[in-house]
Amino acid sequence: MEMKSLNDIEIIDSVIKGNSSDYALLINKYKNKAFSMLVRMLKNQMDAEEVLQDCFIKAYNSLENFKKQSKFSTWFYRIVYNTALTKLYATKRKIENEMASIDDLFFLESEYTTDLAEQKDTSLFIKSMIEKLPANYSAVINLFYLENMSCEEISEIMESSVTNVKVMLHRSRNMLRTILEKNNYVEEIL
Repeated sequence: MEMKSLNDIEIIDSVIKGNSSDYALLINKYKNKAFSMLVRMLKNQMDAEEVLQDCFIKAYNSLENFKKQSKFSTWFYRIVYNTALTKLYATKRKIENEMASIDDLFFLESEYTTDLAEQKDTSLFIKSMIEKLPANYSAVINLFYLENMSCEEISEIMESSVTNVKVMLHRSRNMLRTILEKNNYVEEIL
């Protein structure tokens, strides 16, 4: 059987049996989505690269603890999410003014020129607006819309109730709409 046709559980079993090089298959499968999620949460590519490496190391070192009751992707994205939050909290403690609070978000001046609003690539524009949201709101929007995960999967990743995920999703959409309206971009999108 060719290694590329193995599912995640079979790859994990192979790695646990001593074929550590097979872990590269999991890295290649999940690195892009995890990196995308980290960039949106951390808003810094270098930090995202560093945290992503940490996440893969944590996951590798914990593979024997993976209970296989949920999908590997859900388990791994929980590690990514929690590691990103830890990084954010450490950064926030170190430099208090780096992250805007939810209340401050409504008073931010627009950093976007009309050139960005006029771009034909609406998805790039939307992604840049999502980056202005607080970390967990950005993460929930990313997981739900860009990674097409269900509220149940997101609740496992964020270790939160499905109801709380739905509330965060609702607030995220409202906050995003407020940002768009404040900057007169709603017509550009709708």
